[in-house]
Amino acid sequence: MKAVRYRSYGDSGVLVYEDAGRPEAGPGQVVVKVAGAAFNPVDVAIRAGFMQQVFPLAFPHIPIFDMAGVVAETGEGVSGWSAGDAVVAFLPMTVPGAAAEYVAAPAEVLASAPRTAELADAAALPSAGLTAWQSLFEHAGLKEEQSVLINGAGGSVGGYAVQLARQAGAIVIATASARSADRIRAYGADQIIDYTATPLLQAVAGQRFDVVLNLVRTDAEETAALAGLAADGGAFVSTTTPGPADPGRGVRTVRVFARSDADQLAGLVARVDAGDLKIDVADRRPLTDLPAVHDQAVAGRLAGKTVLEP
Repeated sequence: MKAVRYRSYGDSGVLVYEDAGRPEAGPGQVVVKVAGAAFNPVDVAIRAGFMQQVFPLAFPHIPIFDMAGVVAETGEGVSGWSAGDAVVAFLPMTVPGAAAEYVAAPAEVLASAPRTAELADAAALPSAGLTAWQSLFEHAGLKEEQSVLINGAGGSVGGYAVQLARQAGAIVIATASARSADRIRAYGADQIIDYTATPLLQAVAGQRFDVVLNLVRTDAEETAALAGLAADGGAFVSTTTPGPADPGRGVRTVRVFARSDADQLAGLVARVDAGDLKIDVADRRPLTDLPAVHDQAVAGRLAGKTVLEP
C-alpha cells in the first residue's frame, strides 16, 4: 500500500510518500480501508519532536489519528464489526496512523460513520468533536441557560463547541474573524466578536461568563486575563495554554487532553445524522499533499479543516 511515513523527527521534509506494508488485523483489531484522514495542528508538533515525552513514536511512523473508512477485515475476538462497515475513529496517537491506504485500529475505538455525510469528510469529526464535547460537559459542566464564551470558535473544535453549547440551551458568545462569522452565526452563536476589529477584553468589558472555553494559544498574561472572565464559581477550560492554578473566586481551571471514546463519538454521529451537528471541511486534498499541508499550518495559511484522501 501507499502511505506517508517519517523515520525521524524534523521539518515537513521528513514526510515521505512511499510503499509500506499493508497492516494485518491482530486480536481485537480491524483493518480499515481509509477514505479520509483529517489533519490536526498537533500533528506538526508531534512530527517536529516537541511532544515526544507525551507521545513517543516508533519509527518509521505513519501520522494522523482521525480517520473514516470501510472495514476490510476483522481480527480474532472482534464482534460487532464486519467487512464493509463504514466507520470513524480517533486512533491512538502513538501507533501507525491513517495517512495511508489502510490502517489497523482497535475495534473498541470505532463508531459507525454518519450516513448523511460524505465518508471522507466524516474524518473531520472524531477528535475535534470529542474535544468540544468533553470540554463543555465533562470538564466545564455546562448547563442550560448558562453563558459560555468560546475563544477561537472559527476553528474545527470551536465550530462543534458552538453547536453543542447552543443545543444544550446555553447562551453562546463566540470569537471569530469575518471569514468564519457567517458559519458560526448559522451554528447558533448568540453573539460573535470579531477579534480582528475589537480586542476581546475590550469587547466584553464588564461581563463575566459561567464558562470560558479557550481554544487559542495564548501567553500567560492573556490566559490569566481570560480566566478572569469566568464568573464566580465558574470554569475556565483550555485546550492550549493551562490557566492559573488558583484564579480565585471559586473559578475552576482545567487543561483538556481529549481522549478517544467510542460511545461519545457514536452520540456525535447520531447528532450529525439527525441534522443537529454539521461537519465543516474546508478542503479535501490528496495524501501526497500532506507535507504542504504541514507547511501551510505552520505559516497559518490553512483556512479550516483539511481532509487527506489516499
